Amino acid sequence: MALSGTIAGSGLSKAPARVDWVDYAKGICIIMVVMMHSVLGVEIAAGQTGFMHVAVAFAKPFRMPDFFLISGLFLPLVIDRDWRTYLDRKVVHFAYFYVVWVTIQFGFKAPAFAAETSWREVGLLYLESFVEPFGTLWFIYLLPIFFVVTKLTRRVPPLAIWLIAAALETARISTGWTAIDEFCARFVYFFSGYLFAPYVFALSDRARNHPALALAALATWALVNAGLVAFGAGEWKIVSLVLGFAGACAIITMGTLLARAQWLNVFRFCGEHSIVIYLAFFLPMAATRTLLLRTGIIADIGTVSLIVTIVGVIGSLAIWHAAMRLNARFLFERPQAFWIAPKKAGPVLQAAE
Repeated sequence: MALSGTIAGSGLSKAPARVDWVDYAKGICIIMVVMMHSVLGVEIAAGQTGFMHVAVAFAKPFRMPDFFLISGLFLPLVIDRDWRTYLDRKVVHFAYFYVVWVTIQFGFKAPAFAAETSWREVGLLYLESFVEPFGTLWFIYLLPIFFVVTKLTRRVPPLAIWLIAAALETARISTGWTAIDEFCARFVYFFSGYLFAPYVFALSDRARNHPALALAALATWALVNAGLVAFGAGEWKIVSLVLGFAGACAIITMGTLLARAQWLNVFRFCGEHSIVIYLAFFLPMAATRTLLLRTGIIADIGTVSLIVTIVGVIGSLAIWHAAMRLNARFLFERPQAFWIAPKKAGPVLQAAE
């Protein structure tokens, strides 16, 4: 996921301008992420599927590829920074939020873990979460690794890196270690965002200038993506890579058209606050899922999944708003004590980190 530049500590949060379509695209993606966790969580707990399952399956080929591609999109603007500043903005920044929120998640889940095993095992599991990413937080665990690898390999021919990354995605690496497996599956999209950024912006410009053609392309993509997913081909080798890039281009086009028309600004707002939603949605999501399933006040699983998704998004923003008002800003803003490089204004075009 590209994460919102509104979070202090990115070094780019004070940029005087944002790229509107990027925020729309991120908003669409973060809502799809919440939807996936909400729907699958409800369905596993209920032991049945609902109508929302179709939407989750449709989005699977491109949900994370688009997030990672956008995460790499603005890297050319900052990759030449000195290592100290680069590590502060691209590693320490995300490490801080990982530590804070993995601790919060453990605080909620520890009693249940202890009931199944012991408090000693809970402590070991907590320590293990710094090696094996915990729960929904694997994205911000992995993103700093992508940033560091990309900077370290700058002297290697970019095409060679891209071909290796594409081969790793196709190889279906499965070691059981999330960091390794997801690195192999996702790095090609992040690196593509970095390597092909000018072409991505050119695609957006064409969509903005030719909306009718863009809509026709979106309709064609939607039919092809839905057909391949329904046929079970969405995870085939090579096909998954093509669908990942095609879906990323579709979301970029969709974000551009929405930005052009200034429609559905809720997506833009969610994109501007994507890290807020990503970090905090598990709390309202889990609480709402438990309440609805235990009370049984709504029988339809699809409706329950939809409500849990909506509450997950809105609830996370409510938690952020409350934290800002209650002087708990450390939950979403990195305190000065955890900086290793001075704050500096970021590039004008930076819209997301």
